[in-house]
Amino acid sequence: MSTFAYTALDSVGKRNSGFVDAADKDAAIANLANQGRMVLEIREETRKTLQKQAASGRISRGDVAFFTRRLADLSAAGLPLDRVLQVVAEQSESPRLAAIAEEALGEVQRGLPVSEALAMHPKIFPEVFTQTLRAGEASGQFPEVATRLADFQEKEVARRGQIVSALVYPAILSFTAVSVVIFLMTFVMPKLTAVFDNLGGDLPVTTKMLLAATNFITHDYLFIIAGIVAIVLVYRGWVATELGALSRDAMMFKLPLAGPVIRKAVVSRFARTLSTLVYGGVPILESLHISGLSAGNRTFQHGAKIVEDEVREGRPIAEAMRNAGQFPPVLTHMVAIGEETGDLPKMLNRVSDSLDFEVDNGLRRLTSLVEPIIVLIMGTIVGFVVLSVLLPIMQAQELVK
Repeated sequence: MSTFAYTALDSVGKRNSGFVDAADKDAAIANLANQGRMVLEIREETRKTLQKQAASGRISRGDVAFFTRRLADLSAAGLPLDRVLQVVAEQSESPRLAAIAEEALGEVQRGLPVSEALAMHPKIFPEVFTQTLRAGEASGQFPEVATRLADFQEKEVARRGQIVSALVYPAILSFTAVSVVIFLMTFVMPKLTAVFDNLGGDLPVTTKMLLAATNFITHDYLFIIAGIVAIVLVYRGWVATELGALSRDAMMFKLPLAGPVIRKAVVSRFARTLSTLVYGGVPILESLHISGLSAGNRTFQHGAKIVEDEVREGRPIAEAMRNAGQFPPVLTHMVAIGEETGDLPKMLNRVSDSLDFEVDNGLRRLTSLVEPIIVLIMGTIVGFVVLSVLLPIMQAQELVK
């Protein structure tokens, strides 16, 4: 069997692309014709070509979530997993994801489990993804586990979308404010310098400060650029170290107003990841380890590691969380209830939903506070520039009188 990449028209005349396995090109065309597709272009793809395609191109989190949803829906419909991967490859809108699905299909047809075939691409499918699917395969509940995983990914995509939406308007305001200041300092003020010189007399302090800043920006801008580049490089080097990353993440939790929101978002992600893994049948120690890594905060990972170590020693999860000091009471109480009732995934999901609601409210409050602050700062800077320009003119008029 060979793999062929095709471009064809379906029964309604819609153009689509995908992959099909067949003994030769004629058999591939006949297979597509039986599906009601008219082939426009078809070519054989070698394994090396598929691997090259799988390594190039961009895949968004939304693409992966859509891939997982298709994987869950088709497997729940009773299709064998090799057929599922083939359909996903044909219907994927991402060429790279289609190539990855096609490559995984080849591995599955050679006897490899789906989870291991997808684990060959760890940058696209992280450990929480492949471990959950592996547990679903082992327990015989692949469709249910894949559905739970798709729900988890879709909520992650929605959460990121909300954060981006909340930051768009403040980002536009900030960009506008910086652009106005740069325009005033680089185009307006240099033209007024000669006017101030002709006015004579001693200039006000604010005007002298503005002229000095303008002179530095227009003549020594290379130092500014070099300074910004140096700061970025030093910062990246610092956070690349364990101590730097730990210090940065600890400071994120201590930020005024934003710190509590960030902590709740991290805890929510940890709880939802842990719920997905436990529901999938992943051993609890491995679930705690993966959930801590996926939380995205080194300080919190340290607390999750403490929980993992204490659970390994035989302590209940809720007690270990209380001892770690990184987990809110609502989470430890719900975990304790989940351990008592034997329904830990459900309790973790409830906590995550509750924290997501609080994060949404916190983001709205932050946005409502940030916007007037940016406007106030912008108004203050523009007012300072205008005042610095008008003061010497008014001073000269007084001297003329």
